[in-house]
Amino acid sequence: MKVLITGGAGFIGSNLAKRLVNDGHSVVVLDSLLRGNKLDKETYASVEFIKGDVRDQETVIRASKNCDLIFHFAAVLGVDIVADNPVETMDVEVIGTRNVVEAAFINNVKKIMYASTSGIYGHSAIENALTEEVLVDPRTSYAMAKRYNEIYLASHHEEKGLNVISLRFFNVYGKNQDNRMVVPRFFEQASEGEPITVFGSGKQTRDFTYIDDTVEACVRLIDTNGCHIVNIANEAEWCITDLAERIKKITGSNSDIIYLEAPKKRYDYEVERRVGSSDKLLALTGFKPLTSLDEGLATIYSENYNN
Repeated sequence: MKVLITGGAGFIGSNLAKRLVNDGHSVVVLDSLLRGNKLDKETYASVEFIKGDVRDQETVIRASKNCDLIFHFAAVLGVDIVADNPVETMDVEVIGTRNVVEAAFINNVKKIMYASTSGIYGHSAIENALTEEVLVDPRTSYAMAKRYNEIYLASHHEEKGLNVISLRFFNVYGKNQDNRMVVPRFFEQASEGEPITVFGSGKQTRDFTYIDDTVEACVRLIDTNGCHIVNIANEAEWCITDLAERIKKITGSNSDIIYLEAPKKRYDYEVERRVGSSDKLLALTGFKPLTSLDEGLATIYSENYNN
């Protein structure tokens, strides 16, 4: 197939691009490079790279020409960056997705796979593993825009038959991730002997899903048609303090773990508990993420810090 990945030079997009190239697909990457280029040299040389903004309609139309599938992953990421730039965050999501849909119709692209987020669930149903049927509770500009796009895409399926899959990612971590996110930030602090900074009590939990499992789920969903929202979750719950302790142990660090009051702008992002169900993913593909947190962290350490 010929596949377009918007945001394909970012964390998840670059890992997906590498996998698709290795699987023999023709890959086009559209990225503004505002946050740098995470494509390795071999993958970059193997894709058609277009530098541009997903908010520019003509660029998206050009990038998606003759494509069979669009992975729409372009987004503003990082809690602090998103909190400081709510208008840009929503513009990239809403305008970008509209452009992707219009380009798909112009170029006869039959399917869009969209990077949504577990942040859509907000504070809902925190006692249980979150399924796709749970009533969502988006509270941030980022989560609200993601939920809007899920509905927008589903509407195009209902009205015009476009195949759409919205992928609700749960705390993806792994190769090529930068320190806007908690796992690489903790590794960086631990490796440099600096205090590991935890916002809040550290008792809040997350469902950490390894990048290779995330990419595998995306690839397996390529053959699924119709309109679906699908969680990609590890189904394991870890508190942030435990994450910090495990990274300390892996790196042999003596760093102190210090607890900071979360800035006001982070309030709506600070959910006390979140763990997802990948039962629907399993039903659709026969696959669910299996990499344990310890395995994933050990791989990150061996590839990046164990020199």
